[in-house]
Amino acid sequence: MTRIRLGQVDYINCLPVYHSLEEGPLPLDLELVRGTPSALNKLFFAGQLDCTPLSSIEYARNRDRCVIVPGLCIAAGGRVASILLFSRLPVTELEGKTVALTTSSATSVAMLRILLEHYFHVDVHYVSEAPELGTMLSRAEAALLIGDDALRAHIGVRTSPGGVIVTDLGETWKQFTGDPFVYALWVVRSAFAVEHPRLTGRLAASLKEARETGAADLAVVRAKAVKRTGLPDDVVEDYFRTIKLDFDPVYRRALTNFYDWAYKSGLTEERVRLD
Repeated sequence: MTRIRLGQVDYINCLPVYHSLEEGPLPLDLELVRGTPSALNKLFFAGQLDCTPLSSIEYARNRDRCVIVPGLCIAAGGRVASILLFSRLPVTELEGKTVALTTSSATSVAMLRILLEHYFHVDVHYVSEAPELGTMLSRAEAALLIGDDALRAHIGVRTSPGGVIVTDLGETWKQFTGDPFVYALWVVRSAFAVEHPRLTGRLAASLKEARETGAADLAVVRAKAVKRTGLPDDVVEDYFRTIKLDFDPVYRRALTNFYDWAYKSGLTEERVRLD
């Protein structure tokens, strides 16, 4: 049997999908490979993963190399709680300042660039840094964090106020465009899908079933997330209510609108349709 190398974002936003796969028995011969979004992107395009949650901006840049698994995404209708810009100044006052970008992300970086250019109308300098808020803000006036890193940092800012302003990029995107935002898509390598069409179909069905199992067993998933991250239960409960995993027509339309903005901002070479 062909073993499928399946990427797993090492943040709790994917846990409702991967919970049942972690617990077993596995529906297919799967090897779960954990990593940050940017690390999984690299492994996927190096041919070391057959399927993975892929940063949505990377799908736009590599559409000919992958196909979307139907019905699955990581998204939010507005406020997202885990894609946050921390700044020592109001965002509108960052003109000419330095913004530190987490090395863990691709889509959120693109999203931030669009918002700073077209919504806040500021021109900034960017540097890439490991995702540690204190270090980032010692070297820049603002810092972008995502995932569990952002959730933890936000708790720290709330409990130890120090003049840090927190901007939720999902909420800001909603104010700017009126759209929700799709942060990642599950994709399969095009070559794998062509070589193993039936197996690809079984994999897509298994991932959808895993998501439904996680949704039905969300209290257990939440407890696992609390234990894994050390985050407070109320923070995890709120976050799981916020994250959306169903790639429905509303989110498909929102994603194509994001791709239009990415094209306008020079972040992609062409306008993109979904495959």
